[in-house]
Amino acid sequence: MIDPPAALTSGPRKPPEIVRPPRLPVPAGLGRLLVLAVVFLCAACGLVYELELVALSSYLVGDSVTQASVVLSVMVFAMGVGSLLAKRLRCRAAVGFGAVEAALALTGGVSAMALYACFAWFGQSRPALVGFSLVIGVLIGAEVPLLMTLIQRIRNQDAGGAVADLFAADYVGALVGGLAFPFLLLPLLGQLTGALVTGGVNAVAGAALVLGLFRRDLSIRARRSLLAANALVLVLLAACTVLAGPFEGAARKAVYGTGPRVAVRTDVQEVVLTGGTGGAGHAGRGAGRSGAPLALYLDGRLRVSERDEFRYHEALVHPAMAGGPHGRVLVLGGGDGLAARELLRYRDVDSVTVVERDSGLVHLARTDPGLARLNRGSLDDPRVRVAVADAFDWLRGEARREVRRDGPYDVVLADLPDPRLTAGTKLYSQEFYGLAARVLARDGRLAVHAGPPRARPRGFWTVGATLRAAGLRSVPYGMPGRPHWGFFLAGRATPHLGLSPAAPPLRALTPALLRSGHLALARTRLSGLPPSTLVHPRYGG
Repeated sequence: MIDPPAALTSGPRKPPEIVRPPRLPVPAGLGRLLVLAVVFLCAACGLVYELELVALSSYLVGDSVTQASVVLSVMVFAMGVGSLLAKRLRCRAAVGFGAVEAALALTGGVSAMALYACFAWFGQSRPALVGFSLVIGVLIGAEVPLLMTLIQRIRNQDAGGAVADLFAADYVGALVGGLAFPFLLLPLLGQLTGALVTGGVNAVAGAALVLGLFRRDLSIRARRSLLAANALVLVLLAACTVLAGPFEGAARKAVYGTGPRVAVRTDVQEVVLTGGTGGAGHAGRGAGRSGAPLALYLDGRLRVSERDEFRYHEALVHPAMAGGPHGRVLVLGGGDGLAARELLRYRDVDSVTVVERDSGLVHLARTDPGLARLNRGSLDDPRVRVAVADAFDWLRGEARREVRRDGPYDVVLADLPDPRLTAGTKLYSQEFYGLAARVLARDGRLAVHAGPPRARPRGFWTVGATLRAAGLRSVPYGMPGRPHWGFFLAGRATPHLGLSPAAPPLRALTPALLRSGHLALARTRLSGLPPSTLVHPRYGG
């Protein structure tokens, strides 16, 4: 069949559309390369913002799995919303992209500082976390449609090829940003300054592309507005960078109640000491010359308070020292030296091995006047050996050689962070307790800090279920008061809960208190809970 001539077809014929050539100050090939370079930089900055939110929220709130899930899911959703909203800006892609990058640079740059401020002064950063994830996600999502329009504006090509080029630059940039955050920005600049510098790079890249490459597509008013907006963003980011140090000091004072005496970032965590700068007297009784008792914070959470730390350490240590020999003792955690202090009060303790992953905390426990006074120099005692290692990895490797050479341990103490913190859930797993049982003597005892039984009963009783799944029989007990600490004493046979006749004088713990704490907890037992394993952790936030 022969098609009819165009003159015989219905309707008037439209004249061909005239496509204006791009008005660029550089050749089209170079312009396209510059756009892809900006795509690379913006993708790197965007991923830094994401990782910054995940890292800081995990540090401030805890439970890194939950926080990462919240940040990533909200941001991915918001990116879809941003892509849809950007459709309205495609007719003015250059000025729209410039505005989006200025807003993204400011929002992403100050996000870490804003989250820390919410945590320090309002005690809650999760709403701000969701809000920043949403806004940053919308702005990142708006980048791709606008960049696609700009790259097609330079040289029209098939959609598949343009998408491939754009996403190749985007993904490579994300790789660089993802590697730069933990290996460059975080160790060299820290969380606050790292985010601010990233925002500055983001603002410069966006402004340079629009005001340099596409300036002829902008009206004079649009150029001036974008120039002023980006200049204001850079000034604000620079001011925040200059003020980051004083801001962090003020925020720490708001968190810790007094100016930190020591604040160091180790390879593992942030360690802060307040109060307790000196003064003689019994450990735990004096406040030191600073007028305030010593307090140790790890990643913003109070771990040791000179006012009541003896209650915790007496409850952890002394029940495990009853009912059998205790010449060889293993402490998993305990880098502050306080559990070792209690152990060394027994004359018949021959050796104490402390396995602590944070060498910076061990150094402070040995050298800081306040902390060394509180632990009575226990880590420098000739009977104490400190192994700087992850407790799980140490039990899998070095512990076997230790046991073959010197024999199993009579007592093992798990002086570890709360199980609800994701970084520590493997240290409350069935696999971990199985490894601990391998180094334990036949009649040895294992004492485990299991978190607050009243505030988080499910997590507390999950520890008991996990010990049972590892082949150990356990007895729960608690140290009433505020805070209310909960523990399990475990062994291959059900251990006797009491105190050794050779126990030194104790300030808080008594046999009657142990019995009453056990009976009170036994009445609240939650049965039928599954154990926690490496592949199926059961401890919630």
